[in-house]
Amino acid sequence: MLLKIKKRSDVCSSEITPEPVYHERRRFIQQTGRFALAGLGLALAGCSQEGEAVSKSPRIDSIPSPEGPDWLKQKVAGFKPKVYTTTESFTPYKDVTTYNNFYEFGTGKGDPASNAHTLITDPWSVVIEGEVAKPGRYSLEDILKPHTMEERIYRLRCVEAWSMVIPWIGIPLAEILKRFEPTSKARFVEFTTLYDPEQMSGQKASFGSLDWPYVESLRIDEAMNPLTLMATGLYGDVLPNQNGAPFRLVVPWKYGFKSIKSIVKIRLTEQQPKTTWETLAPEEYGFYANVNPTVDHPRWSQKHERRLPGTLLSPNRIKTRLFNGYAEEVADLYKGIDLSRFY
Repeated sequence: MLLKIKKRSDVCSSEITPEPVYHERRRFIQQTGRFALAGLGLALAGCSQEGEAVSKSPRIDSIPSPEGPDWLKQKVAGFKPKVYTTTESFTPYKDVTTYNNFYEFGTGKGDPASNAHTLITDPWSVVIEGEVAKPGRYSLEDILKPHTMEERIYRLRCVEAWSMVIPWIGIPLAEILKRFEPTSKARFVEFTTLYDPEQMSGQKASFGSLDWPYVESLRIDEAMNPLTLMATGLYGDVLPNQNGAPFRLVVPWKYGFKSIKSIVKIRLTEQQPKTTWETLAPEEYGFYANVNPTVDHPRWSQKHERRLPGTLLSPNRIKTRLFNGYAEEVADLYKGIDLSRFY
């Protein structure tokens, strides 16, 4: 259900504390080598929005504007507001940009913000290949040029059982894919993150970790759903590097690790691709990764989540909703599918 925003959050983020399950998973990393990262989630994802354009509101935290080419800043600044809305308070900008998972820059929650300054996002190009009539390597500017940016406030639900509410700016993935004319054989869409250990220090990790580059995928009908967004900004500005600049996926009804960051390739396929987390630990991370409070992670419950920001004494714990609250928009995609088996 699409709801209307009342106001932005004014909650101080200074006391934010990682949840106990995160510490448990950090110990798991140190003890289990290659499969250590299998218990960790990956990006951010989102909810729905209306109300005042966020670019016209002052930021909660005095953080410098992220870098980005002038053409992209101008494109993002011209976004169309009031597309999807929620009554839920926004997660403060500081938390959105300093508490996240982007293992290409390290496994700690603050590592991406500390290390992602090394990522060069201009120029940027994306390879479109596979079952499309117009394959090729396209500059990001050419991909975005025909489209009007939209502002969408989406809920993010991390598989680690924490959550945020984020005002994204981007373009529906369906609009982009249609321009490259998928063939009748296109049943899945595969996405690949940049692989460059010189820019992404986490890809040099000596201990067992993910196989790089990072790969994620959606069914074609999931990719074409109106909620599925290719984001280039948040909070009225371009994406910070640590949040997946300059071009990332946002799929708000799935766990955050499905929303792959810093995309350099989109491939349409007939066969279901093997995704990174599914390959590493299929018993923990299935292909669909739909938010589902009735299907627990093998090592923790998914019935509740901790909405950030919060403190140890006041964790802001809320119940998790099926499809992260987007059942009305996406439940029909999974008719006849046993979601406890195909998780």
